[in-house]
Amino acid sequence: MLNPASPDDRRWLREAIELSRLCPPSPSAFSVGAVVVAADGSPLAAGYSRERDPADHAEEVALARIAESGLDQFLTGATLYSSLEPCAARASRPLPCASLIIASGVRRVVIAWREPPIFVPGGGAVVLRKAGVQVDVIPELAAAAKAVNAHLLRG
Repeated sequence: MLNPASPDDRRWLREAIELSRLCPPSPSAFSVGAVVVAADGSPLAAGYSRERDPADHAEEVALARIAESGLDQFLTGATLYSSLEPCAARASRPLPCASLIIASGVRRVVIAWREPPIFVPGGGAVVLRKAGVQVDVIPELAAAAKAVNAHLLRG
């Protein structure tokens, strides 16, 4: 859904895109950044792809940090900002990011760019919406998210 983005939405999504630049390069996975922000506007955690392990996804790292720090109670009403649509399927782990987000209690996700079907089919936004999670897209930031992954988009 394309909703008017607030200045805070743009700021946090830009932060997620900046985090994606920290990802170790991969020829077989997107570089993604994610930030989780509490309902009061305070950041809860952030992460980026391959931050801790070669199979890590950004959303997975951020949500794990929240669980590790005992801040799970702040996920209700929180917003997860991701430079790329959370995955609906993945080969490297049993649960895709969309499922992890649904289980976490996060009720809103803001993305810059929908996942192109290069490695797996996209569709995380559909899965999230079916589960009652609001998904907003800020398409004017898509070019910045794509630029980090330009090596995967050629050809």
